[in-house]
Amino acid sequence: MRDSIPLFGLLLLALMSMSSLPAQAAEPVAASGDFAGLIDIGGGLKLYLECKGTGSPAVILEAGLRNRGDIWRVKPDTGEAVLPSVAAFTRVCAYDRPGTTLGTDQFSRSDPVAQPRTAADAVADLLALLETTAIPPPYVLVGHSTGGLLVRLFASTYPNQVAGLVLVDAISEGVKAAMTPAEWALYDRLILIEPPKAIATYKDLETIEFDKSFAEIARASPLKPMPLIVISKGKPFALPPELPANMPALVEKAWVAGQDYLAQLLPNTPHRIASKSSHYVEIEEPQLVIDAIRQVVEAARARGNAP
Repeated sequence: MRDSIPLFGLLLLALMSMSSLPAQAAEPVAASGDFAGLIDIGGGLKLYLECKGTGSPAVILEAGLRNRGDIWRVKPDTGEAVLPSVAAFTRVCAYDRPGTTLGTDQFSRSDPVAQPRTAADAVADLLALLETTAIPPPYVLVGHSTGGLLVRLFASTYPNQVAGLVLVDAISEGVKAAMTPAEWALYDRLILIEPPKAIATYKDLETIEFDKSFAEIARASPLKPMPLIVISKGKPFALPPELPANMPALVEKAWVAGQDYLAQLLPNTPHRIASKSSHYVEIEEPQLVIDAIRQVVEAARARGNAP
């Protein structure tokens, strides 16, 4: 879905109160202690990373398309934000992919890269980041929307480094399969590729090639057995009003099919509906996400999948 958020969503995020971020650290030491700063992952690329809390397995939060890592810090109207809440029971980290945003004018704190990219490009960056920071695997990976596609590919590519997954209203190849080729092409162009007008001038804006990314995950190995929870939105998307009249109903139907696809990736996967939420469940019903993360962390610990 348009993780880049229609203008309404962008302004909503910009207006939401946020907990302050820790000051940038002088040295890139993120394996322990509170950390917020740039990490040089090699190849001339530095990524902005924040980590808090102690314990294992470490939780890695992967944001949606064009969303900075601190979206996991956005404080909801009620309750607490996801990142600091998870830090209360284990180590948790979030980072900015290149070209991401928070609101309309808070651009990625990571170095820019050439766009467009694929899921495999993002997975390679994440692997390099985790190896550089020496945060020990295996990890519990949590992915919202496009981030869900990325953590799935990471888990399929590096199965021994992943102890569990939480997919938060994640996009899947099941969405494309539920549409005709013409419908998918229109959806891909209008919702996933074309940026909202409010951030269209950001020249380094993230763009993901979903057809290539779906092909990458199709070639990857199936997920190994692991704790997995799928969380799906219960309310319709806040789509731009200028879309074709038939598109909202089409998107909702395809999205449900995509969520059902995710829930069938592994046997006995809990599939939870966020009845009070649209796409941004981590902001609208953060406790649902926090509880799912805690459950997967505890299951990983019980299985002995913690360093």
